[in-house]
Amino acid sequence: MRPRGIAVLIAAALLLTACGQSPATDGRSEVAVGGAGFQDAGARTAKYGTDALPGVFPRTITHALGKTTLDHKPTRVVVLDTGELDNVVALGVKPVGVAFPDGSPNMPSYIGDRAGTPANVGTQNSLNLEAIAALKPDLILGSKLRAEKQYPLLAKIAPTVFSERPGYPWKSDFLLNSAALDQTNQADKLLADYAAAAKKLGQDAQAKLGKLPVISMLRFMPGRIRLYAEKSFVGTVLADTGLPVTESGQADDLAVEISPEQIGKADADWILWGTYGSPDKTGQAGVLGGPLWSTLGAVKSGHARKVADETWYLGLGVLAANSVLTDLRATLGV
Repeated sequence: MRPRGIAVLIAAALLLTACGQSPATDGRSEVAVGGAGFQDAGARTAKYGTDALPGVFPRTITHALGKTTLDHKPTRVVVLDTGELDNVVALGVKPVGVAFPDGSPNMPSYIGDRAGTPANVGTQNSLNLEAIAALKPDLILGSKLRAEKQYPLLAKIAPTVFSERPGYPWKSDFLLNSAALDQTNQADKLLADYAAAAKKLGQDAQAKLGKLPVISMLRFMPGRIRLYAEKSFVGTVLADTGLPVTESGQADDLAVEISPEQIGKADADWILWGTYGSPDKTGQAGVLGGPLWSTLGAVKSGHARKVADETWYLGLGVLAANSVLTDLRATLGV
């Protein structure tokens, strides 16, 4: 699209925002936690992709918001979340632009310089459309959860492919992104290698420890404390290892929210906790320094460890999943 056309579209978007009709955050997405589409978002994403043979372009990608045709293999890719960032870097693609989480606005350390030096195009909740357009991308990768209302504008800038949501459907999201990049075979191999490594970790833990330790996934966030469960990224990784989780961790949901007074629900053989954003804004100091924390079995045995939030809870891709496996091996000593 010509620069003037992009400018007109962006001006319209800004006018909507000024009128209280933000295209980015107006309303709750149906694939958000508790939404009608949350539970089967993974099953829907698994059906998306293309029937084009490897190396064949044009190709049409079916995705969460319709169909997008790519005339050629993309080389200038903008990613709108850490899941998409992880996915493209895993496939050897250096994105030209990236939107980071509001609470973690920097390149994840587990990715490091493998992503090159992409331009910052805002945050997940505040995309900079002008910056995206200026990069002249030939593919934009994102999700319905993060940017459904902005999809029409993004699709005017460049071919845009959206998954349903990041998180527990991360493997299907990876395959969808790889279909757009014509690298499905590579993605299949990476997922197979990951699955084998996860299974081996569980087997090694059983052999060395004599039993599989129960894991608790705790996260401190501004205004809430969460125990992550089956329908979370880290929940799927632990399931792949065969390591058992707490009762809260077995919930068929993203997470179970608890109060500081309920921190006992986090107890397990190992408590692995993360912090989203600034610790000062989460209230974690009051919990970790409070009287209940020191009574937990995992704390008494020295089995309460902080983990990298950017990997365990924000990574959302195969590179992060492998990093979680590395962390687990080091933590459990297997």
